[in-house]
Amino acid sequence: MSTPADVGVTGLAVMGRNLARNLARSGNTVAVHNRTPAKTRALVADFGDEGAFVPAESPQELVASLKRPRRLITMVKAGEATDAVIAEVAPLLEEGDIIVDGGNAHFADTRRRERQLRERGIRFVGAGISGGEEGALHGPSIMPGGSAEAYAALAPTLEGIAAEAADGSPCTAHVGTDGAGHFVKMVHNGIEYADMQLIGEAFHLLRDVAGYTPAQIADVFAAWNRGRLDSYLMEISAEVLTHTDAETGAPFVDVVADRAEQKGTGRWTVQTALELGVPVPGIAEAVFARSLSGHGELRAASAGLPGPHAEALDGDAAKRFADQVEQALYASKLASYAQGWHMLTAGAREYGWDLDLGAIAAIWRGGCIIRAAFLDRVRAAYAADPGLTTLLADAGFAQELGRAQGDWRSAVATATHHGVPVPGFAAALSYYDTLRAGRLPAALTQAQRDFFGAHTYRRSDREGVFHTRWGADRGEERAD
Repeated sequence: MSTPADVGVTGLAVMGRNLARNLARSGNTVAVHNRTPAKTRALVADFGDEGAFVPAESPQELVASLKRPRRLITMVKAGEATDAVIAEVAPLLEEGDIIVDGGNAHFADTRRRERQLRERGIRFVGAGISGGEEGALHGPSIMPGGSAEAYAALAPTLEGIAAEAADGSPCTAHVGTDGAGHFVKMVHNGIEYADMQLIGEAFHLLRDVAGYTPAQIADVFAAWNRGRLDSYLMEISAEVLTHTDAETGAPFVDVVADRAEQKGTGRWTVQTALELGVPVPGIAEAVFARSLSGHGELRAASAGLPGPHAEALDGDAAKRFADQVEQALYASKLASYAQGWHMLTAGAREYGWDLDLGAIAAIWRGGCIIRAAFLDRVRAAYAADPGLTTLLADAGFAQELGRAQGDWRSAVATATHHGVPVPGFAAALSYYDTLRAGRLPAALTQAQRDFFGAHTYRRSDREGVFHTRWGADRGEERAD
């Protein structure tokens, strides 16, 4: 009989295969299984020299090969496929065994699964895993939810395969109960959407307003990546912009169709934010921008609409504008991250999670797609003030926004003057201005609602709920 496995992985597409390899490289004996046995055999044949694998051709073999308490990681498609795998393996497990769902599940599904399996004595952990296929192999950021007891049993394994931050700490921690891990991963992906959109808008402005070539923009991005905008997404953007298409000799970015796709986690973020009543305009605009880019018939029908005829900048003017774009990118990024952390706060309140906002920033410092140098400052901000209402109120970040706002406004105004769409920059700036405004037109909105629907309103000068008799004598009456 083969040596009992420390952990099992079922689902050997790219992410599952690489995670299994990471586990084996880290000294674990790994039982591997896939619905198609050929994938299991291929993994062992191709990478068997990387560590100890125990191939299993059926769920029964997989479960039988695991040490007690069994630890089984599912890496299958979210939704019905995950439910099908759980339905298949759960009857084979015993009390105290652990199932880890490492897919991009919706957190509401994770809450349901955790509750159902807990009733059977099986511990279920929804773990957000970020870093793509390379992260899965070399060290991802891992966001596990579920019970503290389940995490304690998994911690040595997860910490052994997670990425390390610059200070050497593993980029994983117990996030919270039931669906907290997948909720945090969903918000991570929403921030990722915003981050990518903002970098895309910076590229668009430098290309169409400053007149820079993709190669020149790559140099600009590389320079920014050595400063406060140091991040994985900025790094790979610079690399992409240096790449030349082998077939045409053109910049690679110019031969890629300008229609961005999405897998749905950004959309989930916006939908959940609406349900929680949390404003996330930067994330929402990024989701809508991807959607609009894919409506080819709409864009084709609108191509003849008139626009401005502004000439591209050059020389010192282009350089000054590039500096403004850097300020706008940084400030907009801060606003989008602040929206994400506001959503984490609201989610914790709504679902009863004790989320450590500083710890979340800490485990995003390495391995994940939005890893960035300034996340250590986010961690420090929440460590200094765990009750921080908004990231933008942190003294250091507030000062930077104050210094950036002039160039931020100029960059958005110049984009508008040149007819370059910057929904992410503009939404972030409007969010900033809405937060700092002394009074908002929502007062008129409430008056309108009361006029046409008797929806009532509150006054600014005394407590209570009121209604004005608009169709009669316009007298005011208490409505509470």
